[in-house]
Amino acid sequence: MPRFVSSIKYLSWFLVVWLISISCAVPDSNQQTIEKTYPGLSFGPLSSAKMAILPKGTILKSNDLIVTQKDLEAEIRKFPSDLWPQLKKNLFYVLENKFAQSMIAREAQSWAKNVKNPPKEERALVTAYFDSLTKDTNVTDDELQDFYAKNKDMMGGTPFEEIKSQLRDYLLQEKRSQIVQTRINSLSDRYDVEVDREWIAKQYSAATDNPVDKARKSGKPSLVDFGADGCRPCDMMTPILESLKKEYAGKLNVVFVHVRKEQILAARYKIQSIPVQVFFDKDGNEVFRHVGFFPKDQITMKLAEMGVK
Repeated sequence: MPRFVSSIKYLSWFLVVWLISISCAVPDSNQQTIEKTYPGLSFGPLSSAKMAILPKGTILKSNDLIVTQKDLEAEIRKFPSDLWPQLKKNLFYVLENKFAQSMIAREAQSWAKNVKNPPKEERALVTAYFDSLTKDTNVTDDELQDFYAKNKDMMGGTPFEEIKSQLRDYLLQEKRSQIVQTRINSLSDRYDVEVDREWIAKQYSAATDNPVDKARKSGKPSLVDFGADGCRPCDMMTPILESLKKEYAGKLNVVFVHVRKEQILAARYKIQSIPVQVFFDKDGNEVFRHVGFFPKDQITMKLAEMGVK
């Protein structure tokens, strides 16, 4: 099975638990949005947020919610100090988390009014709310069999029946995360929010100064593999990636991201387990992602579907 990375799992759980919200207003389609002006910068919560000129020091405004530069600095200090340099380079990521954190807290409190004996502690309340959204999620035996068949090489020869329970837990977590992610991606479509125009222009340059975003903006299709040393399926991917670099030279960007060294970049791309292969078209749009070891023949088939030969 894909190996979970503790630090990435922490960041991703922080993201998943907090990044849910509801809203009631639709943004003005005539006003510039973040996604239209800076494609790929937002990973969901603020993609449809409007850009505006806000009072000095104010970065985000959404009805009575105000987020300032000092608020973001306080958010950074909640993380381990070794992550501060990465976070300061990705302040927009911090802003998205802060915005969603504030909104999910409000939504959880509203949900709690109709629940008997809800948790009093905020994080526990948010977790309970999250569980309520995914309580009917299940994994079928056919889905388990399909995942096992596609990732048999990374199972170490373990028979299906012996690993079936673990696979079910893993796929159930993946499904629940997807349910949450769907809500995240439409958040700013349903909630009226403005972000300071000048501030976001500066953040775009900093946030996209990394191998993944540079590849996405190159005008060529890209394959990005998120992994780490010492992970068996990750190590199995290494020679495949090197081979692909040579065979598709000039036609395809092949990028490897070490998730332990680039934790915030991995969190931005919602990497919760490794390895993960993410495919982008020539316009930088994600078209497919795969979790676990991915045989070369299947990769080349996927690239052919994308028109890369």
